[in-house]
Amino acid sequence: MTEPTTTLWRPVGPGELALIRESGMRAFPPRLPEQPIFYPVTTEDYAIKIARDWNVRASGSGYVTRFEVLQSYLSQYRVEEAGGRAHREYWIPAEDLEDFNAAIIGEIVVTREYWPDSAE
Repeated sequence: MTEPTTTLWRPVGPGELALIRESGMRAFPPRLPEQPIFYPVTTEDYAIKIARDWNVRASGSGYVTRFEVLQSYLSQYRVEEAGGRAHREYWIPAEDLEDFNAAIIGEIVVTREYWPDSAE
């Protein structure tokens, strides 16, 4: 019997996606010193909004990733609301990211790509 997982999404820019690809699509890169929290989100719609509206503007393209995380690992964190019920995310401390990555089951998958001329 396999352990239950939770599907999460993460909007990323091209730099972070390159580092995810270097991991074989198995891990998110360490946070930078000015990034004390890793924020995976609970819905694809929220990830799309960030990738399309923020990542494209900030870095020229945005990507939505989807992945499965062991529920037993996630149970130690609360789901936080970042500005409303439609904006729900986990706040994983940067020092916990290695353990978070170890709790990812399977590959991180890119589900959507956005560019300056993307329409949706």
